[in-house]
Amino acid sequence: MNNDIVIGSSNISGRGVFARRAFRKGEIVLRWDVSRKIRRNDIDSLPLAQQHFLNPFDEEFFVLLGEPERYVNHSCANNTRVENFTDIAVRDILPGEEITSDYQSGGAVVDFVCCCGAPSCRNT
Repeated sequence: MNNDIVIGSSNISGRGVFARRAFRKGEIVLRWDVSRKIRRNDIDSLPLAQQHFLNPFDEEFFVLLGEPERYVNHSCANNTRVENFTDIAVRDILPGEEITSDYQSGGAVVDFVCCCGAPSCRNT
């Protein structure tokens, strides 16, 4: 795993990913492991707990996210954005800060109750 980040207990949801050092705006914080691809037709064969960690890869495949990327929590005041299966800092990130992403950015259709606690929280 990347020594610049660590998985820990999150106030947002269960486990989260945290910065061990400062990241500058525009810097890659995390590169995803996209080696575990699942065909769309095979998703139902996965346990429900694993289906929670699927992310679209292309028209035919999903990626089953591993550690640490599966623990990047959603925030309505996110500090990273996903681009080409990496999390990129959208602002400077301080050591100890939780790495977050906006799950609904980029037109994704994700339905859930948000618990990020940000002043700008959309709640869903």
